[in-house]
Amino acid sequence: MPDQASPLARARHAFTASFGTAPASAARAPGRVNLIGEHTDYNDGFVLPCAIDFHTVVAGSPRTDQRVRVVAADFDHELDEFSLDEEIVPRADARWPNYVRGMLRHLQARGHVFGGADIAIAGNVPGGSGLSSSAALEVAVGQFFRQAHAMAITPTEIALTGQQAENRFVGCNCGIMDQLISARGEAGHALLIDCRSLDARAVPLPAGMAVMIVHSRVRRGLVDSEYNTRRAQCEAAARHFGVPALRDLALSTLESRGQELDPMVLRRARHVVTENQRTLDACEALAGGDLVRLGHLMAQSHASMRHDFEITVPAIDRLVEILRGAIGAEGGARMTGGGFGGCVVALLPASRVAQVAAAVGAEYRSPEGEMAQVHICNAAAGAGPAA
Repeated sequence: MPDQASPLARARHAFTASFGTAPASAARAPGRVNLIGEHTDYNDGFVLPCAIDFHTVVAGSPRTDQRVRVVAADFDHELDEFSLDEEIVPRADARWPNYVRGMLRHLQARGHVFGGADIAIAGNVPGGSGLSSSAALEVAVGQFFRQAHAMAITPTEIALTGQQAENRFVGCNCGIMDQLISARGEAGHALLIDCRSLDARAVPLPAGMAVMIVHSRVRRGLVDSEYNTRRAQCEAAARHFGVPALRDLALSTLESRGQELDPMVLRRARHVVTENQRTLDACEALAGGDLVRLGHLMAQSHASMRHDFEITVPAIDRLVEILRGAIGAEGGARMTGGGFGGCVVALLPASRVAQVAAAVGAEYRSPEGEMAQVHICNAAAGAGPAA
């Protein structure tokens, strides 16, 4: 099976090669790009992501017993096998199976009853890129079992289960954004998500605007531990001011009493508080098609991630600089995702895509000398059947 085949074709091929028959059905879930609102989700704040047309696909067939057999097309057809009748525990020798195991473990913990399955997984969401390949896998697994076993579960509950799996089983204390946009994305729209209430407002992407994702080719390292540290720092700031989360902290209070905090904790809190407001402002700019205003807000967001939250790296900063110079006033660029490498998102007039991509090709190389990967993405629908 050629590497360039679709995720659905590769998942079906892997299933047949491993289990000797064709899969009964398939489910898909998209990755995402966050336009603005970084590290605000676990602070009960606001985010503005869109699902993208990169997906993870799960193809499979239900079993009549409680066995689960999983083959990963993208990892040399590696096989994982376990029973739903026994305690599901993490594997220490491989990372990808734990997203599947964790999802099913927490579906059980939420009271859902379902049988086993043979499944094959394939995807084209770049791993380690900041486009949320892990959430796409979790949500695709949830969507497949929902279809295969007629489970009464909503997209939002699938997302919440995926977050629990990542927090409690895999060990990364992420917020709800990645799973929720993968489960509930709307084609042609970004979603302004209130991460406390889980309410979401669909915001149409303006006609003539392109969403460009540029992979720096810098793979993210130590993300989980740094992520968990940032979350602990934010929670410490919220406790100090006696608020449930940094979403509830006024900037005026932080400015007047910030000296009470450790200087590093102050910077972390300042990023979150100001990023929440930038996200709300960017939603209005996007809805009004104001690319100039949107570009200013994206620039402020990136500067805050670099100086206050300290999650960018020099190669990412250089890539953002190149993109801004090529885009000009109508649009902007910023790092997207958890940080420490991965991708930059740029919003720009579609008429400037070729010129901007050429500038990236001419001016950027990763620390290892690699060219960036440029993708023009469409805002996609959330999880559903794959056909």
